[in-house]
Amino acid sequence: MLDQTEGYTTEDGRKIGGVVMEMSNITLRFGGVEAIKDISFDIREGEIRAIIGPNGAGKSSMLNVISGFYVPQEGQVFYKGAPRPPMKPYQVAQQGIARTFQNIALFEGMSVLDNVMTGRLTKMKTGLFSQALWLGKSEKEETENREVAEKIIDFLEIQAIRKTPVSRLPYGLKKRVELARALAAEPSLLLLDEPMAGMNVEEKEDMSRFILDVNDEFGTTIALIEHDMGVVMDLSDRVVVMDYGKKIGDGTPDEVRGNQAVIDAYLGVAHD
Repeated sequence: MLDQTEGYTTEDGRKIGGVVMEMSNITLRFGGVEAIKDISFDIREGEIRAIIGPNGAGKSSMLNVISGFYVPQEGQVFYKGAPRPPMKPYQVAQQGIARTFQNIALFEGMSVLDNVMTGRLTKMKTGLFSQALWLGKSEKEETENREVAEKIIDFLEIQAIRKTPVSRLPYGLKKRVELARALAAEPSLLLLDEPMAGMNVEEKEDMSRFILDVNDEFGTTIALIEHDMGVVMDLSDRVVVMDYGKKIGDGTPDEVRGNQAVIDAYLGVAHD
């Protein structure tokens, strides 16, 4: 069993810290349907943690529990060692958790820069009246937040489209803009819901590189859902596998790859 505080060292020598978030005996129901059934696992500081499974396994429901959007009927979510009570989305963001979505959720009529700037809303402290008139502290705050947004735009190599309306962008670039908006919140825990979905091979390679760079250069802890097993095995430090709402595997990519229950689930072996 992994130590709760000391963490572990990856095969490539990276130091992974203690537990940031722990899911303890989580059960989530929708009416009489159990989407998640008594699942426990943790996410550790500095790691890339993948959640995988066949369609309908409960992965998105689990990510919604992690993000605070769903509150489980049974079990407890612990964040940084403390039980997490039900929270509103802005409170989750203030805790340092940001996410992207399976279905892109950008403001189509706004420019790339303006979309990225919306990720800074929780960092803005001045009042609405002051912001509207751009007076005093609001001017300084706006400038500082814009500098952060521009640095992220440079980091993700989307400078050339910074003033382009999002509605005019191809799908792959929209995905990158959504990542930029999440990073603008300066999260300590970043949740990615199928970041490679719908991308071609070149776009997947670019996104994979950026995810690794975010983890390496910013030290951001990342939890992601992804269907592309090649991507999962290349990016992840540890993988938790779900099937029909249950956890059927948890470990390193090599351990999960050799797990017979995981192999059966992906090959469609009949369930008793």
